[in-house]
Amino acid sequence: MGRGMDVVSCVADMSAASGEGVSVQAIARALERDRSQVSRTLAALADERLVSRGPDGRYRLAWGWYASAEQLVERRLRSEGLTILDQLSESVAEACFLGVLEGDATVTIVESVPPAARLIGSWIGRAYPAFCSDAGQAVLWDASDEEVRGVFSRTSFRSAGPNAAASVDEFLVRLREARARGYAIVAEEAEPGLYSVSAPVWDFRGEVIAGLQIVGERHRLESRSEALGAACVDAAQRLSAMLGAGEARGE
Repeated sequence: MGRGMDVVSCVADMSAASGEGVSVQAIARALERDRSQVSRTLAALADERLVSRGPDGRYRLAWGWYASAEQLVERRLRSEGLTILDQLSESVAEACFLGVLEGDATVTIVESVPPAARLIGSWIGRAYPAFCSDAGQAVLWDASDEEVRGVFSRTSFRSAGPNAAASVDEFLVRLREARARGYAIVAEEAEPGLYSVSAPVWDFRGEVIAGLQIVGERHRLESRSEALGAACVDAAQRLSAMLGAGEARGE
């Protein structure tokens, strides 16, 4: 299986670079392996519907591979995400969450809340408007202005928090500031007294799949923003690496 995965990775990398399928000979040369051995491996992978052979005799990743990879990433986001959040919450003694974008809202899918955080109840499954939620800027980190406007095209910019963005233009200004800073700060946007830092989590396609957040009371977190931001970014990068983001983003 290890050799098979090497061949799959080679097909993915070489076809992405060329925009075309890859020949057996090119794969064998790249991996420094015997051509007949690579051919047998490709035939087995094709039987498993992980690669497909075109009329030109060149190989490409099969669509089933992408579906399987996405399902695997989702599972790893939750399992590895919990490990990362537990480590982070222990080190900063604050509540940590993973949120994903659903429509114009973010939904918490993983959490780690130490007793010191003094947060009541679970946030898993709870949705907040993305324009004012703790994960909102992080999950839209790599979105263009046009894409952000599309997400919020039907959004009513109303929030219980006193500092929430009042329009999509104001949200975009805050998003650009967050990108320049390297992490987002959300201060009393969703509700009074609540403060957070967040950073994007990337997947194997080089796309943002979630936002990782440290959340707590403003009077506890604000003075520690820089240190918490650095810890949040580090945790998000480690989780991204586990999801295969490094090569996709050229790291």
